[in-house]
Amino acid sequence: MGLTASTLVENVDEAVAVVRGRSGLEPRVGVILGTGLGGLAAEIEVETEISYEDLPHFPLSTVESHSGKLILGTLDGVSVVAMQGRFHLYEGYSLQDVTFPVRVMGSLGADTLVVSAAVGGMNPLWDRGDLVLLDDHINLLGENPLTGPNLDALGPRFPDMSRAYDPELQEIAISSAMELGIPLRRGVYVAVAGPNLETRAEYRMLRRIGADVVGMSTVPEVIVARHQGLRVLGLAIITDVCLPDALEVADVQQIIATATSVEPKLTGLIRAVIGRL
Repeated sequence: MGLTASTLVENVDEAVAVVRGRSGLEPRVGVILGTGLGGLAAEIEVETEISYEDLPHFPLSTVESHSGKLILGTLDGVSVVAMQGRFHLYEGYSLQDVTFPVRVMGSLGADTLVVSAAVGGMNPLWDRGDLVLLDDHINLLGENPLTGPNLDALGPRFPDMSRAYDPELQEIAISSAMELGIPLRRGVYVAVAGPNLETRAEYRMLRRIGADVVGMSTVPEVIVARHQGLRVLGLAIITDVCLPDALEVADVQQIIATATSVEPKLTGLIRAVIGRL
């Protein structure tokens, strides 16, 4: 059994108080930087950096490629709060833990969440290094961050997910990508628990149920963001090709290297989108 809703609100309030004690910035946009995608942090005009260790009730990332800082500042004149390093179910955290920073971002004032991720590509027409605009998702984590008692202060009992990823933000991303000359795919993300990568049979199943890319994050954060009424934009980098009949042995270092090499394109796209908000 997770935290009660009232305790969760109290914990969020405590973390928000620490952030506000260090920064007077009122962020408009929250950003989650995924595996190998921390470079955007260098583009932010930083007002304050806070280690996760200094924030009450924040989990600590156990993934080598993830830093552990909350960054407040401006990006192209827009106030932002960015997570440099995220959390996953496979690390042993509950989904309430995983999504706790999103609660904090919303309580700080953010009304938009930009979430990025490194993903495996299952669409045979797409390739390693492609950028993908998330249009929808499938939750196969086996859990939901909203399970348990609901409190109206957090959001409605049954949040609508018919537009989990904001259509207006998608159009801004598409037009920004065209202006920058960046090819941008558009598809469905499926979240699995991990931490192992999938078998050939599992990739076939995931493709047949309608997914284009697969990962181990993103969906819980999006669910909680929508629960709070935040608009969501999702962007991903295909770091490995997951075609079951031509499946290669996974190389995690190569996956991270691919994310890092393509990250400047994603950074440019996110900057362009945020600059138009």
